[in-house]
Amino acid sequence: MTVRSPRIRNLNWNLLRTFLVIVEERSITRAAERLHVRQPTVSASLQKLEETLGAQLVQRNSRRFVLTVRGEALRQECIEIHQHVERIAERLETDEDDLAGLVRIMLVTELVLPALDQALGLMHRRHPSVMLSLDVAGSQEIARAVAQRSVPFGFCLLPKPLVGLECRLLMREAFGIFCGRTHPLAGRQDVTLEELRAEPFVAFRCGHDGGALEPMVALREGAGLGARTAGVAPHLREVARMIAAGIGIGLLPVAAAESVIERDRLWRLPVLHDRLGADLYFLRSPDAPLDRAERAFLSLLSDLLPVPGDGLPV
Repeated sequence: MTVRSPRIRNLNWNLLRTFLVIVEERSITRAAERLHVRQPTVSASLQKLEETLGAQLVQRNSRRFVLTVRGEALRQECIEIHQHVERIAERLETDEDDLAGLVRIMLVTELVLPALDQALGLMHRRHPSVMLSLDVAGSQEIARAVAQRSVPFGFCLLPKPLVGLECRLLMREAFGIFCGRTHPLAGRQDVTLEELRAEPFVAFRCGHDGGALEPMVALREGAGLGARTAGVAPHLREVARMIAAGIGIGLLPVAAAESVIERDRLWRLPVLHDRLGADLYFLRSPDAPLDRAERAFLSLLSDLLPVPGDGLPV
């Protein structure tokens, strides 16, 4: 056979794959069966590959099937190429994909909701190119932002569902009245509500400046507290810090208070137990268009969110 310069630019991976199967099966016939094609097709592929490379690759007759020196060299290269192709396929078959974008969520401070934590983690693992943004705000601000389509999703406390928004009730969040461990009322079991009404109060900013939609306002006014405000902060940690420092008493969500500050710094006053609470809702605008990233997150979240009364932890 006359040796010609190989026309590598015309080399086709399918020809190399067919050659590799031929070598593995050591038979044109068995290679055709494995590739689910006719035997002449396999023979033609081998011939075309030899012509393209300008070299005989296989010495064969009815009893022998032997690779030439060049055939053996090509076999080793084909194995390495095949391994690279398999690695490409494995990478493309992972949960990672090309989904990108930004998912914004507004939520009340120090929200204790395991389902949301799980959804955030799962979203990142499945779609690592998507950026997740959490913005903390008061309930009234969150409801307004979702209604105005500034953000697609919100978690907030509401006295009742809002007209025009999809409001999914998640749970009843229990609140308690707290003071610091150094406060004169700490440790007492005979505290009355009348005594508390005269105490300086530490308020969430949303409950101090908020309107009728803000549950913290209803909780404070319903208990008759906050006649004199001694401190204001936007987030639970800062409110709890001021209460623990003895600045005044305050209303805190029980689960969050226990998770963000040492229990030995706060004392839950034995007043109105199991009677203070607010409903936690997941909000979205049913008419707001969602992009691919937002739809993917909503799908994950919807499967994980608790249903009221199903016994899931706060």
